[in-house]
Amino acid sequence: MIAEAIVSLFILAGAFFGLTGSIGLARLPDFYMRLHGPTKATTLGVGGVLIASMLHFSFAGPGLSLHELLITLFLFVTAPVSAHLMARAGARRGVDSSLTPPDEIRQESVRG
Repeated sequence: MIAEAIVSLFILAGAFFGLTGSIGLARLPDFYMRLHGPTKATTLGVGGVLIASMLHFSFAGPGLSLHELLITLFLFVTAPVSAHLMARAGARRGVDSSLTPPDEIRQESVRG
């Protein structure tokens, strides 16, 4: 009973973060702000669901299930790196933003 409640809590938290990230992707006004939704909130959402899956199969099976933990760690390492690379590519290509970037990023994008 307690294990099911913990798994349900992680699924609900994952669903909340996934929904929040999706709404952010659809509603935020420019490229840089939209980048936040999928990379931050949706990563937490997928991580929550994967942790729930790991707990469920660990409680139901004979031992600890680590496959989901490895996927979660890979996701948490790669999502920020890919978001950084997309933002950097957008800055270099001159993608418009509704906010003014800091001087150091503006100077770096001018230098190429």
